Amino acid sequence: MSTMPTSRTVPGLLDEQAARFGAREALVGGGTRYTYAQLRDEVRAFAKGLHALGVRKGDHVAILMANRPEWIIADLAICALGAVMVAVNTWVTTRELCYALAHSDAKMLIASDHFLKYDYFALLGELEPLAATLPGLEGIVHVGSRGYKESLAFADVYARGRAVPNDVIERAARAIDPRDVCYLLYTSGSTSTPKGVQLQHYALIENMWQIGERMHVTECDRLWLAVSLFWGLGCENALFNLLTHGGCVVLQEHFEPGEALRLIEVERCTLFYGTPNMVQAMAEHPDRPARDLTSLRSGGTVGTPEQIRRVVDLGAREICNIYGLTETYGNCAVTDAAEPLDIRATSVGRPLPGVDLRIVDETGRPLGPGEVGEIRVKGYVTVGYYKDEEKNRAAFDADGYFVTGDLGMLDAEGRLYFRGRIKEMIKTGGINVAPVEVEETLMAHPGVKLACVTGVPDARRDEVIAALIVCEAGRTIAEADLLAHCRRALAAYKIPRLVKFVTEADLPLTVTGKLQKNRLAEFFAKM
Repeated sequence: MSTMPTSRTVPGLLDEQAARFGAREALVGGGTRYTYAQLRDEVRAFAKGLHALGVRKGDHVAILMANRPEWIIADLAICALGAVMVAVNTWVTTRELCYALAHSDAKMLIASDHFLKYDYFALLGELEPLAATLPGLEGIVHVGSRGYKESLAFADVYARGRAVPNDVIERAARAIDPRDVCYLLYTSGSTSTPKGVQLQHYALIENMWQIGERMHVTECDRLWLAVSLFWGLGCENALFNLLTHGGCVVLQEHFEPGEALRLIEVERCTLFYGTPNMVQAMAEHPDRPARDLTSLRSGGTVGTPEQIRRVVDLGAREICNIYGLTETYGNCAVTDAAEPLDIRATSVGRPLPGVDLRIVDETGRPLGPGEVGEIRVKGYVTVGYYKDEEKNRAAFDADGYFVTGDLGMLDAEGRLYFRGRIKEMIKTGGINVAPVEVEETLMAHPGVKLACVTGVPDARRDEVIAALIVCEAGRTIAEADLLAHCRRALAAYKIPRLVKFVTEADLPLTVTGKLQKNRLAEFFAKM
């Protein structure tokens, strides 16, 4: 295994890795390649330009663009000055863009003009006059040929910094405390306004290095990354996993399965970071049989046992099952790449070093092995939500543990098993039922490829259990046979009362590939 870097700030880490792995590739994307030495020089040059534009320690600078090298260069340069990088969702609406920039107190925005069908500069136009809607926004830097009004081109930022002495940047880096906040990432905000998660330099380095150790990452590894950088899985987990180990990040600007297959083959990527819908699209793409993915080895993903095995079938034989939130620095539990597949397919692994994890009941009482309760975490956890003391008070219990809102169970060996969101818990006839337990039973049937369980309102029972079933290719299952299978493994109140057979393409997904559990009940509205 590798040695953890000694640096505990982002600029210190980049300097250290440039000294250790200077000639090794660090970043590939957009037709450009950077070694660690070149990346360090590029970041310092851009940091000089930002300094010339007035960015100082503690200032907030937002980034809005697809997976381009400029994203990472800007990110690291912002952190190098002791400023705070604000990641903006690439699928943002006008309202969401206004909220993110205003709530974060962004002093500057670094953005491309568009991404896929999204025209970011048109969104900014809808917010005019910016002096009134975003009074704290002092400047815009544009990536690409199209600017926005008086915005400054990304390339011109370097020119602004040529007169800034090296020692100015070095003093800024030395002034950073490892516990200073360097990232402000916004949660999805599906049930309320997005929360700004504050992350610190030292933990971004330490926890991500531990994640890489579970995946057995070395400086020889190359990570394929189409997961959006604004997402914690991208700019927290993936980026710093590789930077702390001296590996290389290979960017795909946006996910397209044919291009993903090509990149993995041509760049000989060894690590896979992706979601189940990405895996499905790649496995079903007509180019798959002709592409050599034997370079793949490990990486991180989430999903059902069937979905984990699908990643293995794609080539990542040592894929790791992961659990965590943006607030827990991406992951707080990860399986070990060397563990048997049956463990990696069902468990999300042991807590990482430096993470204290407990399972509690509704009163906060710690539960023992085998008991399902709420997952609470201490250690590598956010210092709090930006400008939201009310949510901060609710986010931590009396013992200082972060309240995840997730259900889980620890086994006798300390491995964590994810059991869903507390809000997804089904209350039927006054009894709580975890959907994951029913889903696992349904998927144990040989003809079931995927099962999604939800609660549907019922006048007599509060809710009844409903199941969406995706059959294995070429298989059909009689509903009576499926329910008989459930009766052999589940208590009567856990048996689905509503069953609907669907295709995998019918399932509602978010733009980041997550199943929209809150929409499953819609399938049963007319039953």
